[in-house]
Amino acid sequence: MTDFENAVALITGAASGIGAATATILAARGARKLILVDQQEDRLRDFAFSLPCERQVIIGDVTDQAMWGNADLTGITHAVVNAGVGAGEPIETLRFEEWRRVLSINLDGAFLTLQAAMRAMKGNGGSIVLTASVAGLKAEPGIAAYAASKAAVIHLAKVAAKEGAPSKIRVNAIAPGGVETAIWSEVPFFQTLVEKTGSEDAAFQVLGGSATPMGRFARAEEIGEQIAFLLSDKAAFVTGSCLVSDGGYSL
Repeated sequence: MTDFENAVALITGAASGIGAATATILAARGARKLILVDQQEDRLRDFAFSLPCERQVIIGDVTDQAMWGNADLTGITHAVVNAGVGAGEPIETLRFEEWRRVLSINLDGAFLTLQAAMRAMKGNGGSIVLTASVAGLKAEPGIAAYAASKAAVIHLAKVAAKEGAPSKIRVNAIAPGGVETAIWSEVPFFQTLVEKTGSEDAAFQVLGGSATPMGRFARAEEIGEQIAFLLSDKAAFVTGSCLVSDGGYSL
């Protein structure tokens, strides 16, 4: 018997990075169906085609209420609330439009996804993981919008855990530190570092070596494995928690 035999799992931000890694793991461990959500249509469809299970692809924006209103989430047992964007700018120069963009995707989108998942699970129970960030726990300059959104996601998961418990819905968050994903391409200082070092791989090595006691960033597959644990029955008594997976960055 596999960990996710007959599971029906919703995953947002599924076209790449942590979302794609988690989808791959769940499919390999017996998931019957994956409901994959992303805005990158070509990339998502190509990735979905590679998975050895039934796939339902939803192309759209997680902040779109109408999309969630029309989404068929019948029978879902698990959900990974993962879609998000990175951003970096000091408060003094941060444009309000940028603040709202980041909060809209990272927090409003998480809320709408979580709400849809909890409604679909009501009466049957289930397990949900929200992708937060260690930036929501440790303050650093230049990441106000991103950090505020992820701190809110952590607390949103805790409130949802209390509300979901009577319906046997577990809700947890994961707070990764640096992970080698495409989200870094949206951060200006990382783009500058890529130019200086000559490649993204070299830039990740510099960042991981200087900022993390373990001397590296995580791979998306490592975070996917931890999400799978939180989703699984092995964590059946775990709810309202935030798993910090940062290589010691927050110490």
